[in-house]
Formats: sequence, structure tokens, C-alpha cells
Amino acid sequence: MAVTGTETFEALTLGLGGEIFAIDANSVHEILDIVPQTEVPGAPPLVSHLINVRGKVVPLADLRIRFGMECTPPTIDTRIVVVEIELDEEPTVVGLLADKVHEVTSIAGASIEDTPDIGMRWNPELIKGIGKRGDDFIVIPDIVRIFTTH
Repeated sequence: MAVTGTETFEALTLGLGGEIFAIDANSVHEILDIVPQTEVPGAPPLVSHLINVRGKVVPLADLRIRFGMECTPPTIDTRIVVVEIELDEEPTVVGLLADKVHEVTSIAGASIEDTPDIGMRWNPELIKGIGKRGDDFIVIPDIVRIFTTH
């Protein structure tokens, strides 16, 4: 997904720890209510649980862990966004916990800026850019880097 220039991209916006994040809508398979989770002993904290998605075992990631946010219990608005991403040149299906799923929207590439070097509370290596829509800032995470950078 290119996030700069004149092109727009379709993004699914979701809430995490009071912030708005946007992921490429083309990578989204489905959005689920909370389902039973199986803890995996010894697994990294980011993906310490597995879920069953239509008979397939899928790792469940809590992005709040990678962004240093407080992990909170699920609420009535909590959803699991099932996405497919390329990891090690293999298509990989992963569930992403979201405090709330907002909408699919178009984000103009021209409205996306590089991550500032200062004033960020997150690791800039994990962010592709910061978009602006109206008065809201939208964080565009680099989902692949989140899973491949330690």
C-alpha cells in the first residue's frame, strides 16, 4: 500500500487506546465479534492467543502491546479484524484486536505525512505515516513491520 502521493486508498479505521488507526481495507477478510481465544504458552505477548475463524486456526494479535498502550478487557465494541498480510513472502491470516471498528473511508495520499521524528509516543519504525481527515489524525501502522520487527 502506498501512502504518499496523489492516490487515495481505502482504509478501515479502527480505535485502539483512544487513537484512530487505519489499515488497508483490501487486506481485510472480515470483522468478527469477540470469539473464544486459546492462550499459547510461551508465545510472544503480541500473538499470545489463537482463534478459530471458520475452521482455520488464526493467531490473534493485540497491537496495543506493540504500541505500548494499556491492555484493557474487551467491551461491547471490541472487534477482531481478520486480515491477510505478506510475511516472509507468504500470505498470512492474522486477527487484530480493535477497541472499536469505525468505517471504511478513503484517505488521500496528499493528506498523509511522514511520521515526525519527535513528539511521537510510538516507535516511528512501526508507522507508515499520519493521515488527516477533518480535525482528526489517523495513524497508519506498518502491519508487516509490526510482526517482523522486534
